[in-house]
Amino acid sequence: MNGTILITGANRGIGLELATRYAADGWRVLACCRQPENALELQIRQERNPGKISIQTLDVSDEEGIRALARQWKGEPIDILFNNAGVRGGELQDLGNVDVETWLQTFRVNTIAPLQMAAAFLENVAGSRRRIIATMGSVMGSIAENSSGGQYIYRSSKAAVHMVGHCLAMDLRSRGIISVLLHPGWVKTDMGGPNAAVSPVESARGLQRVLANLRPQDSGRLFDFQGNALPW
Repeated sequence: MNGTILITGANRGIGLELATRYAADGWRVLACCRQPENALELQIRQERNPGKISIQTLDVSDEEGIRALARQWKGEPIDILFNNAGVRGGELQDLGNVDVETWLQTFRVNTIAPLQMAAAFLENVAGSRRRIIATMGSVMGSIAENSSGGQYIYRSSKAAVHMVGHCLAMDLRSRGIISVLLHPGWVKTDMGGPNAAVSPVESARGLQRVLANLRPQDSGRLFDFQGNALPW
């Protein structure tokens, strides 16, 4: 049984592969990115999956842009809202050498935007069959797993969005909505770099499998792309 998925940051990396896989499986994909005119690979995937991928203009750091997109799709059920868009936070992330403006912008994209997306598209998700809000977290945001320090900007933004996702799970439990955090692995993307261990295809395949097997009791938890529960 297919449905509709909205994916932010769908023009490259994991988001692009998620859009491709869901479209190939017969889903309607609302593939969001900042500059659709430059998203050439996404346009190719759209052509290969006629009628399945709808490319949407969205900068998740633009609050009015989020509201405008929500108005455009008002009343349309969205089975999975996937907050995939994210940024690494630049190079200045060590003790005594943190760029504050970059930190604030990273929080806007990685932490604040997922909550704004959830609020804007809440009724779309609530009116669907699957009712899932998925947000890209990271093992880098796990306090329990942090044994190396550093990377203050990225780590703090992901630890914070874990709390956002967990709060959503508590607040939306009565409406039957599952809010889950996902760690994609160390992936060969622009963010992960060429030495990463996991391909975008492998990560997307695993994340899709995790989403397909979610149960209500999984809401509020952090899973990696292989389905393993991770500590906070």
